[in-house]
Amino acid sequence: MPPHTQSGQTSSNGSVHRKRNKALGLPELVAIALGGMVGGGIFTILGISVSMIGNLTPIAIIIGGGIASLAAYSYVKLGLYYRDEGATYSFFKRTYPKSHFSASAIGWFIIFGYISTLALYAYTFASYAISSTALADDVWLRKGIALGIIGIFALINVWSVNGMGKIEDLMVYTKLVVLAVISVVLMTHGSTDFATFIDQLVLDAEKASVLTILIVASLTFVAYEGFQLVINAVNEMKKPEKNIPRAIYTAIASAILIYVVIALGALFAIPAEEIIAKQEYALAAGAGNILGRLGTGLVILGALLATSSAISGTVFGSSRQMAVVASDGYFPAWLAIRKNHIPRHAIITMALLAGILILIGGLKLILEFGSITFLLVSLLMAVANYKIREKTQSSTFITLLSIFGLSVGGALILYYEFSTKWEQMTFILALYALLAFGAWRYALLQKKRATETSH
Repeated sequence: MPPHTQSGQTSSNGSVHRKRNKALGLPELVAIALGGMVGGGIFTILGISVSMIGNLTPIAIIIGGGIASLAAYSYVKLGLYYRDEGATYSFFKRTYPKSHFSASAIGWFIIFGYISTLALYAYTFASYAISSTALADDVWLRKGIALGIIGIFALINVWSVNGMGKIEDLMVYTKLVVLAVISVVLMTHGSTDFATFIDQLVLDAEKASVLTILIVASLTFVAYEGFQLVINAVNEMKKPEKNIPRAIYTAIASAILIYVVIALGALFAIPAEEIIAKQEYALAAGAGNILGRLGTGLVILGALLATSSAISGTVFGSSRQMAVVASDGYFPAWLAIRKNHIPRHAIITMALLAGILILIGGLKLILEFGSITFLLVSLLMAVANYKIREKTQSSTFITLLSIFGLSVGGALILYYEFSTKWEQMTFILALYALLAFGAWRYALLQKKRATETSH
């Protein structure tokens, strides 16, 4: 029998959970995953992709979804085996139980990766919120709104798990409808007809190399991160054995579909030069050209819902993971304290740290750190799953394919970053070193405590 961490059973830190009300069903879990995925990432990725491969962008998005599916395979298998809300951190720690430093390091890296994306989602929300006003270029107003929206969703998560789930449902499914409708309208009313689109696609295929397409596909991985947040809710979900795989794979398939529709809508309606120049606001501009202020307003609404649900889902999942890391001694102990099973201190701390990043600025650089971190961590999950593949009942072929695909994706991102943004990569490596030092310090403390306890 796998070492499940369910109500009434022993958790990874030795505590026993009492029976609790399972508040989250499949719709809420899919919403949490989509909330974490369909945030500001796709709008940024769109401009980068079109600048590199033009009309081949939808193909790269689909390949990127395939890479995400490879990553999801190991998360699903490890999630069903361990049933631990610590997810990424707990899976690695429990698969390699003798290494304090590796457990501490992966805990620090994954949590700060979430903090960086949380800050970006909030900043993107603020940018869209004032994009059609005269104050659109007011940086401090933008930062103030970003801090406010993080505060609001931190309070919602502190208030109620069930309340969070229902609000997440509403935001996620509404934003998908809005973005889909706008994208379809753009495709059907755009200046580019189907034949012209195909002709340009053929020209782009002749210009772009396979390597470039694969680099773009790897870069789109950032737009799929968030599916693993489902596992953080294992103690609050109904029927995890069925709902974990259903929620994760449904969310990834839905994200691929919505991203392709958004990309096609933009490519049919908006000149490539405008997409590249405006990037995050290109879809709003294109809708405005066709539908006027109504179109712009609908796209902004969709973007606000997208970033809002991404903030909510990220706060929910990552705060639980932070609490688990703290309970094992690799973060300050007070972060593990819960009230009514809700890690309030962790939620507030996540919000405060993301707020500090917003005030400091440089969020695009921090996002690069988050992107590399999540792909690296997904690779480590695949390696861990391979180690215990018989226990998790995993396919050796699919697991090895996951390791290969994620390794290639990671190598391609590093190649792209070093060849185009070596200064940012230098800063990211320095940030990794700083986090590794913090992880090392807490690993030493935990090792010392473990030694004293054994004696």
